[in-house]
Amino acid sequence: MTKNQLVTVLIESLSNDGSGVTHVEGQAVFVPGAAPGDKAEVRIVKVLKHYAFGRLEKLLEPGPGRVEPDCPVAGPCGGCGLRHLRYEAECEAKTQFVRDAFARLGGLDVPVLPVLGAQQTDRYRNKVQLPVGTGPDGRLCTGFYAGRSHRLVPCPDCRLQPDWMNAAAARACALLSDAGATAYDEETGKGLVRHLYLRQGWHSGQRLLCFVVNGGSLPKEQAICETLAREFALTTVLVNRNTARTNVILGRETRTVLGPGVIEDTLAGVPIAMGVHEFYQVNTPAAELLYEKVREQAALRPGDVLLDLYCGMGTIGLSMVRRTPGCRLVGVEVVPQAVEGARATAARLGVDAEFWCMDAGQAAARLAAQGLRPDVIVVDPPRKGCDAATLHALVEMSPRTIVMVSCNAATAARDARFLAEREYALGPVQPVDLFPRTKHVECVVLMSRKDK
Repeated sequence: MTKNQLVTVLIESLSNDGSGVTHVEGQAVFVPGAAPGDKAEVRIVKVLKHYAFGRLEKLLEPGPGRVEPDCPVAGPCGGCGLRHLRYEAECEAKTQFVRDAFARLGGLDVPVLPVLGAQQTDRYRNKVQLPVGTGPDGRLCTGFYAGRSHRLVPCPDCRLQPDWMNAAAARACALLSDAGATAYDEETGKGLVRHLYLRQGWHSGQRLLCFVVNGGSLPKEQAICETLAREFALTTVLVNRNTARTNVILGRETRTVLGPGVIEDTLAGVPIAMGVHEFYQVNTPAAELLYEKVREQAALRPGDVLLDLYCGMGTIGLSMVRRTPGCRLVGVEVVPQAVEGARATAARLGVDAEFWCMDAGQAAARLAAQGLRPDVIVVDPPRKGCDAATLHALVEMSPRTIVMVSCNAATAARDARFLAEREYALGPVQPVDLFPRTKHVECVVLMSRKDK
């Protein structure tokens, strides 16, 4: 193959980044925006030693799972990487993503069940962080960054988030523009408004808006916040200060302009209060389904000690121990605000639980010093997976059962293989679709100690 070569191909499958996969002259070619079964003209845009990348030039015959995207910026935005598929085809693809990760990357023979689909495929997000930029008319606007870039694609109506979030973002931009506020420029470090952060209690209906600013305050701040709170029934309005030359969204300082500074909700029956720093699954109904699968696989017994690593606000562990008498919960998380919230929730529920603000290696040492051995460990790491210290700590603590929750099947397969080589039997793996219309999929992995 050569660059700019035009080829006619049949798309065979999807890669785990949502690109179509075909083969030309024995080499794999990855084509963004293609669907399995598509017959298409593809232009080769980059050739590497063992594979190449192509651009969809002309669709000759659509595959059976293809539909017309219902968002005008689905392509350039890149957030909804699978919006050109029927949802049934998307679920089939996500199941295959997880199967491929465990079989090919992990080298593991483990049963992978069909993905559990979401009840709601649009307007399901309870949180969004919108970068602020300057539109063609010179006024502020929000949107999303194009794939692998920080080029803003304006998006006035994202179909993944509730209508009120889109409307509130547009209104906030209009008020800020009228007040003379400018958008932050990453290249120069100048400009004021960096992001709008919106969050919703899915069951409670409470609403939060936070302005992330490169400075201390907004022009006409009180009037703008009061207007938005009145028009959109906001529970609380915050301003987060981030003056660092970084692409990290939130700074360390957050102050409350209106309301209590937090919103309340429930997740799997666990009451929670959250501001902007706490991790909270963005799809509440799907997260509750996922938590139920974790509970089933963990199979807690009365009197068990449960260790919840990377516990966030403690919702997974708390939702489990409140249903099983005599259990003790130890949660570990590095975000102080989340730990404080988890402790408060445990006190309200009256369960035997403690939460430590430390990493997994420190937690293992502390457990050993107290003479405690967890019977069950739930681990929910970030996309990069568990670090070596955490994996070794899991083996050292030797629990009866480990349940891993992961948003990255590739790193989950890698970590599962490490544990499978150290006396743990794997399976099954249950994918759960927390992120419809995107390439992302969550999975729950059961690991049982072989001597138990």
